[in-house]
Amino acid sequence: MSSKVQTQSFLIDLERVVQVRRQMAAYFQQIVTQLTTAETAGKTASGSLGLDREIEDAKRTGEYLQQGVFRLLVLGDMKRGKSTVLNALLGENLLPSDVNPCTALLTILKYGSEKTVTVHFNNGTAPEQIDFSTFRQRYTIDPQEAKQLEQRQQLAFPNVSHAVVEYPLPLLEKGVEIVDSPGLNDTEARNELSLGYIHQCHAVLFVLRASQPCTLSERRYLDNYIKDRNLTVFFLINAWDQVRESLIDPDDSDELAEAEAKLHQVFRANLAEYCMTEGHDRYDERVFPISALIALRRRIKDANANLDGTGFPEFMGALNPFLTEERAILELRQARSLARQVANRLHELIERRGYLLGQGVAELQQRIASVEPEFKSLKDIGEQFRREIQQMRDRKAQAIADSFQNYVLNLEQTFDADFLKYQPASLSLLDFLNQGRRTEFNAAFEKAFQQYVNDKFFAWTLSADKNLTAAFDQLAKTAERYGTSYLEVTDRMTQKLTGQTLKARASMDLEEDAPPWAKWAMGLFSLATGNFSGAALAAAGFDFNAILLNIFAAAGIAIVATSIFGVMLGPIALALVGLGLGAFQADQARKELAKVTKRELVKHLPQIAQQFSPDITSAVHECFDSYESEVMDRIRDDIHVRKEELDFLLTQKVARDTDREAELQRLRSLENSVTADCRQVEALYQMYIGGTGL
Repeated sequence: MSSKVQTQSFLIDLERVVQVRRQMAAYFQQIVTQLTTAETAGKTASGSLGLDREIEDAKRTGEYLQQGVFRLLVLGDMKRGKSTVLNALLGENLLPSDVNPCTALLTILKYGSEKTVTVHFNNGTAPEQIDFSTFRQRYTIDPQEAKQLEQRQQLAFPNVSHAVVEYPLPLLEKGVEIVDSPGLNDTEARNELSLGYIHQCHAVLFVLRASQPCTLSERRYLDNYIKDRNLTVFFLINAWDQVRESLIDPDDSDELAEAEAKLHQVFRANLAEYCMTEGHDRYDERVFPISALIALRRRIKDANANLDGTGFPEFMGALNPFLTEERAILELRQARSLARQVANRLHELIERRGYLLGQGVAELQQRIASVEPEFKSLKDIGEQFRREIQQMRDRKAQAIADSFQNYVLNLEQTFDADFLKYQPASLSLLDFLNQGRRTEFNAAFEKAFQQYVNDKFFAWTLSADKNLTAAFDQLAKTAERYGTSYLEVTDRMTQKLTGQTLKARASMDLEEDAPPWAKWAMGLFSLATGNFSGAALAAAGFDFNAILLNIFAAAGIAIVATSIFGVMLGPIALALVGLGLGAFQADQARKELAKVTKRELVKHLPQIAQQFSPDITSAVHECFDSYESEVMDRIRDDIHVRKEELDFLLTQKVARDTDREAELQRLRSLENSVTADCRQVEALYQMYIGGTGL
């Protein structure tokens, strides 16, 4: 079980992260300024050092640290008290919590010095800034309207993408952003919108209710969209205080203990499988009974109120180390790695420049000519790696497309067991025979079918996820191998250019010695912003989960499911009419409905498999092509910089001789300044590690 952390302590720990981020960002900004100034000055001296890539990476890192946030996605069915949970966490009654889906929009809460709401549209309309009262009035819908929209599978505001709420609250000021999603039991379109944010967030807060332990819709969501996807999920069982209120004698402590124990058993039985991490049961660190309304009432009266008895101190006791240790340390370690790379790269370039400046024209020409074969070797290494990336791409694209086709064609085998659970309990086949209620029957049946199709296709992406993760892990190892070969060639070039014999490397220290492009390709440094899915790929900056998820949105999987259903509805209707009234007994009727639906679906499975395979192949190609493009750009940049340096030096040496001592003094001064800043980044990292006790 996690330790307890009160609100004030949580905010203090978050503030430490904010301060270290800002201090590191300031040093990276200084590094960028110094390198940029030096490169400009070098054009009229011995030439630039070719540090454009390092400047770009350092600038991006500084900006990321300056703007760095911990993003939490809140998921949960309707009527679970999500808004009350968020209000309690924020310490203010900010979000409406008195109607069914609260707001009908996906809402992003972030810090702002002024209270503002900005509504973003998906139809090309410019964002609209409105006040809070207008936002609540315009974008809140009542329960009856929400129910009707859900039945019709319609969005309340189809032209609205999301809303951004900025508010001057302490938690938000400490770099926490919250993505509040509509209810899971809402339309499939809204569910897909929420899914699009999962891998952009650091953790998911999944809100349940003590009085409704794990409904079918919640299990459906967890099974298809959460399980086995390397997501960090905290389960918050809200309204735990109502367990007492449901007892015959609320003051009977034995009865209360027994009721709570039974409820814990139910939730453990339902949630334990979603709390497994690499074979370890983390249920006690991930599941927390809470009483959000009690916590909110206390915090409205006193922002720093003691929340013992509400479950929030236990929850924050788990969230705190996850954010301020696990995630923050990873982020700071990556920044530290980049600072080391910049310092090492600068030292290497200046050492070589010093030797080259001391050579005469004839000697310099001879040394440059001697390394021409090495330039070809570097290009060859890059091309060999490119070919391996492309070969991996083609193999995986074919394998994943084939797996999709096989998966779709095999849906026939599992349909009987799968589809029964999607039929709503309220679905009566007698409604089908009633002309007045047939439209309602068709809408409910269509929703069930669409949920089935979406879930089955998204479940397939898990196997594609694992396949791609394995592929990029293998490419990371390949990058290490080619990086070692590349380093051997560049060492040989340095020896030829300087005439100095380099000490043989016993082995390559990946973080210290690997060429910058290889470090990127291996994922040794990056700014991973959300949940992980394969270390190398996530570190390389690619979210293939989002790409695979968007296949269906872009290709129109939901539309295809609806259109197929429309074609199927005629034959299904005829089959149902043919069954006769006597067949319409509840269980038997549902089985017959599944039977005729299966028969019609099977006719369309080959079409689905064939229609979407090209889109899947294209999406897999996109992953590998983006990776290849970035790797090859970095290799080409490195080769170009090395060659341009020699050409410029020779041209300049022929035209006029540079004051070697003055130039070396300029470069050494640059190195000392940049190295000092990089050491400060290292010191901040070590200080933070020491402060966390790790």
